[in-house]
Amino acid sequence: MKGLGSTPNPVRKDAPREIRLDVVAGLTAAAVVLPKAMAFAAVAGLPVAVGLYTAFVPALIYGLLGSSRVLSVSSTTTLAILTAAELGSVVPDGDPAKLVTATATLTALVGILLLAARLLKLGFVASFISLPVLTGFKAGIGAVILLDQAPKLLGLHVAKQSFLADVVSLVQHLPATSLPTLAVAGTTLTVLVGMERLKPHAPAPLVTVAAALIASWLLDLGAAGVSTVGTIPQGLPSFSLPDPALAQALLPGAMGIALMSFTESIAAARAFVRPGDPPLDANRELVATGLANLGGALLGGMPAGGGTSQTGVVRAAGGRTQVASLVTAGAALATMLFLAPILSLLPQATLAAIVIVYSASLIQPEEFRAIYHVRHMEFRWAIVAALGVLVFGTLQGIVVAIVLSLLGLALQTAHPRVSIIVRKRGADVLRPLSPEHPDDETFEGLLILRPEGRLYFANAQNVADRIRALVADRVPRVVALDLSRVPDIEYSALQMLQEGVRRTDVTVWLVDLNPSVLDMVRRAGLDQELGPDRLLFNTRAAIARYRELHPRSAPD
Repeated sequence: MKGLGSTPNPVRKDAPREIRLDVVAGLTAAAVVLPKAMAFAAVAGLPVAVGLYTAFVPALIYGLLGSSRVLSVSSTTTLAILTAAELGSVVPDGDPAKLVTATATLTALVGILLLAARLLKLGFVASFISLPVLTGFKAGIGAVILLDQAPKLLGLHVAKQSFLADVVSLVQHLPATSLPTLAVAGTTLTVLVGMERLKPHAPAPLVTVAAALIASWLLDLGAAGVSTVGTIPQGLPSFSLPDPALAQALLPGAMGIALMSFTESIAAARAFVRPGDPPLDANRELVATGLANLGGALLGGMPAGGGTSQTGVVRAAGGRTQVASLVTAGAALATMLFLAPILSLLPQATLAAIVIVYSASLIQPEEFRAIYHVRHMEFRWAIVAALGVLVFGTLQGIVVAIVLSLLGLALQTAHPRVSIIVRKRGADVLRPLSPEHPDDETFEGLLILRPEGRLYFANAQNVADRIRALVADRVPRVVALDLSRVPDIEYSALQMLQEGVRRTDVTVWLVDLNPSVLDMVRRAGLDQELGPDRLLFNTRAAIARYRELHPRSAPD
C-alpha cells in the first residue's frame, strides 16, 4: 500500500512543468501551423480564413478526444490538394457562397465516413496502401502542388487543365512574370529555407509572414502589383450547413480524402510515440478525427487530419500532452478575433512560398533510391503511383495507389515458395534443399515438400503445378507435405489438394498441420480419406514412419 500511495506525488510535482512545456509547444506549433493552414486553404481554392477555422475547431476537438499525446490536427498538404480537386469539380466557377456549402458538405462527409469506419471496425483499411506506393503517391501530389503554386510566385494567372498542359502553359506565360511578386517570393523562399536549415525547429513561417506583412505595409506592395490576401472576416466563424443534394457528387472524393486523412494521422501519430506513452487506438483515432471533421464542417473548416511536420514541432518544443493542441487552437481563435485585419496585407506569393517549401518534402528521392535497392518491382509501383496522380488526377491517384497495393499483394502471394526439405549430413537439422549445401541428405522414395504462406484461390494452381513438377522429376513412393509454414488454407486450395490426393498414384502424407489448417482438413473429411496413419505430427515423425515402412531405404 505504501508503494501505491507514493506514486501520485511525482505526477503532481511534474504537472505544472508539463503544462508549461505544453503551453510553449502549443504556441510554437501555432507559429508554424497557422501560416501553413492559411496557405493550404489557398491551395484548396478557399479563403485563407478557412485555414484559421481548420486550425481552430478540429484541433480543439481532437485535443479532447484523440489517443495520441502530441498529434497536431489541422489541414495538410495532401488534404488541401485533394480538396481543391473535389471542390473544383462541383463548383467550377468558384462562386464563394457555393464554395462555403460545398466545403461544409465535403468536410461533413469525411467526418461521417470516418465515424462509419469506426462502427464497421475498418481501421485496418489505412494499411491498404503500401509504403512504396504511398511514396509514389505523395511524390505525385508534391509535383502537382509545386506546379499549382508556381504561378503565384511569378504573379501569373494560368488556367488549370491537366498537369502536362499546365506545365506548357506556365512556360508560355513566363514573359509576363511580375518582378515585384517574384522578388517577394524569392525573399520569402530564401528566409524559409535558410531558417529551416540553420534552425530547423524555429517558427520560420511566422517570421516570414510577419516580415512580409511589414514589407507589404511599408512598401505598399499591393499598389506595386503584388497580389495580397485581401479582406479576412474578423471574429468567430459562422455556422455552415452541408447540402445533402451535393452528397452524391462529393461522396467518392470524400472517401479518398477520409482514407488519406486517417492514413496521414496514424502515420504521424506512430512516428512520434515515445516509450511510456499510452498505445495508439486506431478505432479511437477514427472517432476523434471523424468528430473533428464534423465540427470543422459546421464552423467553416475544410477536411483535416494529423500532420507529421507540425506534430514534429510539438515534440521538438517539448510537448507532452494534448494541452499543446488546445493552446494551438486558442492561438487560432485569438488570430481570428484580433489579427484578421492585419493579415489582409499578406502577399499571396508569401503563402505560395510557404506551401512550396513544406510540400517539397513530399518528394523524397532517397526513398525511391532505397526502394529501388531493395526491390525493383516495388520501385516500379512507386513510379506508376506518382504518374497516376499526374496523369489521372489527385483523387483518381488514390484509386491507382490502392489498386497497385492490392495488385502487389496478390503478386507477392501468387507464387509461394515450395521447398524440398532435406537433412544436414551428420546432424539432425532439416532445411530446404539449396545449391549452397550440395551434400545434404535426401531420402530414397520419400519427397518432403514444404509450401510457404497462405494457400488460397489465387495461388492454389501455382502450388499444385509446382508440386506436380517436383513429383514428376523425383518419382517418389511417398510425398510428405509439410504444412507447418501454411497458416491458413482457403476452400479452393483445399478442394484442389483433396482432388490431387484422389487422383495421384503416389501416397500423400500431411505433416505438421497448424490448428486452423487441421480444422479445415477435418471439416472437408480429408482426414477420413487419408486415415490417421497419413496425418503426422512433424517432419521427423514422417521420416521415422517412412523408415519403418521401408527399412531398406537410406539417405542419399
